[in-house]
Amino acid sequence: MTEFKVNSRLSSLILYLFGFLLLWEWIRPVEQLTDTSNVWVFLLFLLIALFLDYIGLHYMIRFILKGGVILFALYMLYYTETLGPFQSLSFMIEEFFYNFSVMLQRDWPELTNMFRSFLFFVLLWLMTYLIQYWLINRRQIFVFFLMTLIYITVLDTFTPYNAEWAIVRTVVSGFLIMGILTFYRELEKEEIKKGKAYTRKWTLPLISFIFASFGLAYAAPKADPIWPDPVPFITSLNEESGGSPTAGIRKIGYGEDDSNLGGPFLPDNKVVFEAEMEFRHYWKVETKDVYTGKGWVPSAEGEEKIPFSMGEETPIESFVDNGNVQTTEHSSFVQMLSTYPHVMYPLGVTTVDGDRQYSMELNPTLEKIETPSSNPGFVTDYSVSYERPRYSVTALSASNNENHGLDSEFYERYTQLPDNLPQRIHDLAAEIVANSDNWFDQIREIERYFSRSGYIYDQRDVAIPGPNDDYVDQFLFDTRRGYCDNFSTSMVVLARSAGIPTRWVKGYTEGEMIASGTDDRNRYEITNNNAHSWVEAYFPEVGWVSFEPTQGFTNSVQYNFDMNDDNNSSQQQEETTDQPNAPELDENRTPTDGQSDKLTITAIWDKVKDVINDYWKIAAGILAILTALIAAAYYKRGRWLPYFYTWWFKRSKKDEQFIKAYLTLLNELERYGLAREKGQTLREYSKVIDHSFETKDMSRLTAKYEQYLYRGSLEKGIWIDTQKLWENLIKKTIA
Repeated sequence: MTEFKVNSRLSSLILYLFGFLLLWEWIRPVEQLTDTSNVWVFLLFLLIALFLDYIGLHYMIRFILKGGVILFALYMLYYTETLGPFQSLSFMIEEFFYNFSVMLQRDWPELTNMFRSFLFFVLLWLMTYLIQYWLINRRQIFVFFLMTLIYITVLDTFTPYNAEWAIVRTVVSGFLIMGILTFYRELEKEEIKKGKAYTRKWTLPLISFIFASFGLAYAAPKADPIWPDPVPFITSLNEESGGSPTAGIRKIGYGEDDSNLGGPFLPDNKVVFEAEMEFRHYWKVETKDVYTGKGWVPSAEGEEKIPFSMGEETPIESFVDNGNVQTTEHSSFVQMLSTYPHVMYPLGVTTVDGDRQYSMELNPTLEKIETPSSNPGFVTDYSVSYERPRYSVTALSASNNENHGLDSEFYERYTQLPDNLPQRIHDLAAEIVANSDNWFDQIREIERYFSRSGYIYDQRDVAIPGPNDDYVDQFLFDTRRGYCDNFSTSMVVLARSAGIPTRWVKGYTEGEMIASGTDDRNRYEITNNNAHSWVEAYFPEVGWVSFEPTQGFTNSVQYNFDMNDDNNSSQQQEETTDQPNAPELDENRTPTDGQSDKLTITAIWDKVKDVINDYWKIAAGILAILTALIAAAYYKRGRWLPYFYTWWFKRSKKDEQFIKAYLTLLNELERYGLAREKGQTLREYSKVIDHSFETKDMSRLTAKYEQYLYRGSLEKGIWIDTQKLWENLIKKTIA
């Protein structure tokens, strides 16, 4: 009996749509329960993969396109901000080889984030293949539907994931798919030629029954659970494992207590403020100067605060006024969306002003600007004026331990280290700076050390120091993985071990650009995920200079190379701080202290706009040419498509080619204008074709095809015997 195939494009589209909805239910819990982020990227890949399967491109073309989408997504997620396209490709290949070697060694925790994302893409690719196979080829979905239900209910029971509506969506989608597939199987089994009326008679009762069942189930009374919810117990085990609440996973954002650092965190997308900036810059909140071995505390809590009013010059001296720092005046505007009594400001701040005049005060120990504790208030909208520095490398390079000329109290304050600091930290610092003879070269070597020594950026698998562990020592020598607090604190401790005055700074990165503003300003959104910490070092003839040791982050600093060379020629140029050699994150999607690798659609769109602005003419020209070529090829397909089919089917001598070739010939004859009429048999149709072309080739081919249909097997050598007849006919369709 002939197997009747349902070729309705609409029905296939509906099946693929429901298949996507089932796959989506597998991905929904991932972002909430793991540190996987940018889930929308994976959903977009699912849509593209299923669409390519739906339109039925050749499997090699689909393979190339899907692979290209994966590589492009990995590039946008991990390399676009720090490396160019060719450098990214080279680095990506190296990273793949590294991860393959890690897999061979079964050292799974050492897999990089990029490779984990790649494996996730491959898993989704396989799942789309299974959906296509079970839905379109086998017309069965029960096993996958059942596994989806089990997966969701287990997560709902044993994790914080609330699957109440996920179960509803899955049951409705699953029963609809199974009903539709049953309908199609009956059509194929009985060779029924369905019409719209017949389809409605089947689908309307199916949909009515499913939604009526859902309504009754939703309205029916529910029994109370027999067993207590296990989630609080499981969560408590995590908190009890470390003996304190800090052992659990915390949500990140700005906090005042940094005395006990370490441990994993969860992201928090709550928006703190929006800002309009001429240049990207970090936002400072406070600095701390005493390292305890576990975290940071201020050195002088009781130091008298300095009052001032908005619009007045802030009592903060960031740079030494002796000509070694060239500055330009700029300003940024802040709109607070969360309530804090302090303000955020860039390095080099000069004034803070606003429509509403607040009384302010500066905590000189923390360099924190806030409203007075006697009359606290929440600062809303304000502007900050600041000096953007360009540092003299000559002045920076002039400082070392022998000629720093700093006040002894100041120097001791910013080189303080605990007495019980492990000796191997001092030894490591001495080793890093051994080949440098000034503070600037030494601290740059320390800054570069983390990116070239295998340290890994991680937010979840981050250790908490035990009672006898030093926070920096544990990170530098034992775990070698952590987030910005680990990197910045370790750099400060190493620099102080080398005798360089440094301090720990906390605040926010520049955030995500959300709109282009006026007067060369862009608008940025800063969330709790952008909370961050970095390093500032003090140079006697310059002042405070920012450094960024955390991999994947870039805090741009301008240097003026005004040193004379051996030929007494002077040259000036600008440079920004080195970016890490092995970035874990992009600048615009840096997870800071809690951002779970968030790369928003806005960030990608910003990058795309930059590329378009630079190359839009070339891109438009190429696009116009490609569009014209595609249109011409489609319009003239009657002239080249038969030749293509001839070449394609002649590549193989297998008898199975006969069936595919015959069906292709029917399609080509229909395109040519000789469509088969409704109810017309193949034998009758072949006579019409032979009459039109004045041959008997179509009748001979049809007789062979009918033999295959009734016997259920192919005659040996049938394709070799009929290939010439088929080729003569398909060439006659050339128009």
